[in-house]
Amino acid sequence: MCCFSREIESVTNTQIFARLGPHGRQFVIYAMSLSTRKDVAMVLPLPVLPGSGEEAVEFINLEKYPTLFTDMDSGFPLPPHRDGSKGVTPVVAPVLEVKQVGAFQASFVPSVADFARLDKRFRLPDGTWEKLPGYAGFGFAVFKLRSGEHNVHPMAFSFPSAVPDRLFFPTLHIHDGKVHPTADFDHTLYCQGTGLKHGEWRESPGIANQFMKPELTKGVVFGAHHIYKRVLMGELANTDWLVKARSLV
Repeated sequence: MCCFSREIESVTNTQIFARLGPHGRQFVIYAMSLSTRKDVAMVLPLPVLPGSGEEAVEFINLEKYPTLFTDMDSGFPLPPHRDGSKGVTPVVAPVLEVKQVGAFQASFVPSVADFARLDKRFRLPDGTWEKLPGYAGFGFAVFKLRSGEHNVHPMAFSFPSAVPDRLFFPTLHIHDGKVHPTADFDHTLYCQGTGLKHGEWRESPGIANQFMKPELTKGVVFGAHHIYKRVLMGELANTDWLVKARSLV
């Protein structure tokens, strides 16, 4: 990893070469593209053998070989196409569609690998989902929200579920680009269905038609049925919630 002594504009196209040498030494070559408005120091943590002293690191001047990584990459030609012809440029997957949904822009990301096809503004930090192996087979709904303090109108979507006998509540917290084992919950869950575990959910005294406008939900809420409520409050395991239930239809 790299660390900078102050804020920078961007760092891209990082390239690193490493090799073990004699007597336990290791060689590293590092290159990148950097944009910064001020002078900056980049710090690379190295696992230096304790007690090696201030002369442990030997710097090697490679200024006369600016195309080192270009040449290195040329040793990896593109594989031939199935028809036997040589590839000229790699096939680039199309950028994922961005839809306007009310006040939001939204995209569906079919898999973790497909985040590379999403606008960079919408992505979590690289490696976030690798820390959560249980999400390897998931797809993702992504919403872009405006900055500032404002109330957000409800966001709705449907998807073909891999767990059709469970209600899925997306409650996993990633607020700072890191995955924490617990999170501070301030959530109210609502649902409709049958087969809910008794004692965990509060049932509405009346049906939805008596206190809502289900027609405005475009079929999401059933007006002739009761609604169930559950509050999640405080420090809880940082995970999504799956609740066993059966469909109303």
